[in-house]
Amino acid sequence: MTRSTQGRTASGELKLPPFDPSVPNPARMWNYWLGGKDNFAADRELADRVLEAMPSMPAIARAARLFLIDAVRQLASDHGIRQFLDIGTGLPTADNTHDVAQQAAPDARIVYVDHDPVVLSHARALLTSSPEGSTEFVQADLRDTGAILAEPARTLDFRRPVAILLIAVLHFIPDADDPHAIVARLMKAVPSGSYLVMAHAASDIAPEASAEMARRYNQMSSTPITPRDRAQVARFFDGLDMAPPGLVPISQWGLSGQIDTTVGGLVGYCGMGRKP
Repeated sequence: MTRSTQGRTASGELKLPPFDPSVPNPARMWNYWLGGKDNFAADRELADRVLEAMPSMPAIARAARLFLIDAVRQLASDHGIRQFLDIGTGLPTADNTHDVAQQAAPDARIVYVDHDPVVLSHARALLTSSPEGSTEFVQADLRDTGAILAEPARTLDFRRPVAILLIAVLHFIPDADDPHAIVARLMKAVPSGSYLVMAHAASDIAPEASAEMARRYNQMSSTPITPRDRAQVARFFDGLDMAPPGLVPISQWGLSGQIDTTVGGLVGYCGMGRKP
């Protein structure tokens, strides 16, 4: 689940990245850690280098997926959410957002957003919807909140609650691009009763391994990663009411028996907050 730091056109618009299998791609690396086959040699080379510093990355990727599944199931089953905006969706795999949401609520409407052309091609082929609901895909960069809010409005009704999902994507937005302002703009656009669901790489859980992982990753990737500490991640939820158990290491989300909780908090925070 990724966003790149590609440049802008003369008019200031973000340029979406071309397809280049020789350049490591975070979405394809994530796919590799999840055991998928939609990746290339460059992706596997950098992914293996990251594994040398942080062997738990496959467990982290699986835990983030399990958190997503649990959060979406809770929102659809227990909180009556019928609209989901999944930003930085990454390559389709088992139990995608629409699979989980529409199993609980067949009329759920889901819009996926990613900037990656590889993700786009897979999404168009694989992301189908239940007859009662809707599943759409928008190609856009996370920083282009105008496009992210405008295009999904054809599918989502922003007068009704929306769950905004940002799973393992905000750490690809550097501080210079003000990720907190990006999230604030997104949450301002949705009504009371909407939710923010997030998983974010941590800099203060297993800090030495996290720093080395980021160093190796950033040496070779065109999409730098910025792990953040708990206070920095908590700021994304300013003004929201946190759902239990609050903002916690992923290993404390309540997925006991499904993940290895001995892996340093799984080196990431997760949480779910409701807009009052």
